[in-house]
Amino acid sequence: MTSETSQMPELSQPAGPAPAGPAPADYSPFAHLTVPNAPLYRQVMRAFLAAKERFAVHLRPEDVHASLDVESRPADVEAVTQALDKLVDWGNLRADPDHARVTAVEDFYRRRFIYQLTRAGEAAEAALGTYDEVLGRRGELQAVALHDIVTQLRALLVIAAEEEPDPAKAYVALSVLTARFTDLADNARAFMGSLQRTIDLHDIEVEAFLAYKDRLIQYLERFIQDLITLGGRIALLIGELEEQGRVEPLLRLAAARESADAAPEDAEHAEAAAYEKWAARWSGLAQWFVSGEGRESQARLLRGRALGSIPQLLAVVRQLNERRAGRSDRSADFRTLARWFAQAPDDASRHRLWRVAFGLYSSRHLTVDADTLAERATSPEPASTPWGEARPLRISPQLRRTGSYERRGKPRKVADRGEAKRRLAELAARQTEETRRARDRLVTGGPVRLSRLGELDPLTFQLFLRLLGDALATWRPGTTTTVATSGDGSMEIRLTAPDDGSTAEVRTPDGVFSGPDHLIDIIDLTAGGVGGDGGAAASAGHPPALAEPASPTAVPVTAAVPVPAPVPVPVPVPVPAAVPASRHSGPPQSSRTLAHPSENR
Repeated sequence: MTSETSQMPELSQPAGPAPAGPAPADYSPFAHLTVPNAPLYRQVMRAFLAAKERFAVHLRPEDVHASLDVESRPADVEAVTQALDKLVDWGNLRADPDHARVTAVEDFYRRRFIYQLTRAGEAAEAALGTYDEVLGRRGELQAVALHDIVTQLRALLVIAAEEEPDPAKAYVALSVLTARFTDLADNARAFMGSLQRTIDLHDIEVEAFLAYKDRLIQYLERFIQDLITLGGRIALLIGELEEQGRVEPLLRLAAARESADAAPEDAEHAEAAAYEKWAARWSGLAQWFVSGEGRESQARLLRGRALGSIPQLLAVVRQLNERRAGRSDRSADFRTLARWFAQAPDDASRHRLWRVAFGLYSSRHLTVDADTLAERATSPEPASTPWGEARPLRISPQLRRTGSYERRGKPRKVADRGEAKRRLAELAARQTEETRRARDRLVTGGPVRLSRLGELDPLTFQLFLRLLGDALATWRPGTTTTVATSGDGSMEIRLTAPDDGSTAEVRTPDGVFSGPDHLIDIIDLTAGGVGGDGGAAASAGHPPALAEPASPTAVPVTAAVPVPAPVPVPVPVPVPAAVPASRHSGPPQSSRTLAHPSENR
């Protein structure tokens, strides 16, 4: 009997009835992870998993020994047999008598076993494999998955339009859609986590980060553009399926297909459980791409985090470049100062270094001359001497009378800041006038086409994009007209979607803004007129366009031109998740994005 052999329990008084309730979970199959020979046990379990992939059920000790790594496996088979027996005790393996090699009566008395995985052992290895996979996953932003999701949603629309939808096609389309969406969500979550660790410079070399930071930023920008374009298209397809009531029949077809092989007594329950599972998957997909009341979609949150990570990456690059250029930070200064303290020869030098570093000197309002220092050196005062009994120090009568050594004289002249205030007032007035002219330029005096706005200067274009963003933020699938007010309450915009499918272009000195044409009515609320001031636009040299009727079809405007932002990278205009892709024309550098002039990473 060894120390590892289980002992017989001691006799005790009869216990009462066991309490009702589920039995506690048995986690003994994970016990091999915390014992001294854990690496050997892990290799043995991996050998059984590899054999399972080859459809081999039973293994003998010599088979396990031969499958182990040559450099780390034990010298003899007996050590492997002991490891197999311990795994049997923990519930990872099952041992069965090996009668295949019995050739004589004596062989029946020999200890021969074949081993196979138990359900608990297989589940434990699956959990460990998932742990290793998730721990080593770096994640990625899968733009291809967005295209696949669009393709499968269109396939579901085609299947749902049939008089008798094919259950097999519906099940396959929903399965592929769910798999691609799961990969997209899991990889995006893992990538954003690894990106934050990269920004914090955890688990990454500084030189490696500086080498690939440009590709990382370009990768983020490309995914953000795809998410803006395809995210709105996916939201529209989901809304179309839900509005027509086609989702529930497709989910029931997939649930019936999935539970077709269930046992007869469990068929009804299996189909109901399968339907609940498919309904939960569809709900997660819809909430990921479509915003609800008081809740933003996960796609919009992901886009916001990805956008916010770009300036954070640039800030990290700037800090690293400053360090490499020789600029030291406070932590480096304190480490250098600590090294100087450690290298100081004596306490007097350390005190001098302390006073020089932190400026904590002795009292400066007392002046001690050479005679006083010589007297104190010949007859020092003990530190325990009370203040009242110590010899006094002679101080200056001026210090005693006024409390200060500062010489009295002519006070300083008061600086005249009138010129600076005048310049600030002129700057504020000029900015106010420029903003007023921009508002007057945008006032339409009634519904007009986006294509008839004409060319806009940069300030007017920025104000126009802010108004357009406010309007698109309130747009919901199925609406044809939306009304929004600017953040400062000075402008109101009314956006109506026509049904002719025309395209509008608004030219600026920095590029071309393009997208589906809309009827737009911009009103200056500060002018006091509900219908806006059409004369203001005319006086600025831009006659108001003719009003055109609204159309019942909703095609929200999208921004093909990003807003010039303080961050020196192209930043797309925020648009709701339900906005479809916009079309653009012209040279890529002028109509695709508007980048900051000083862009330099």
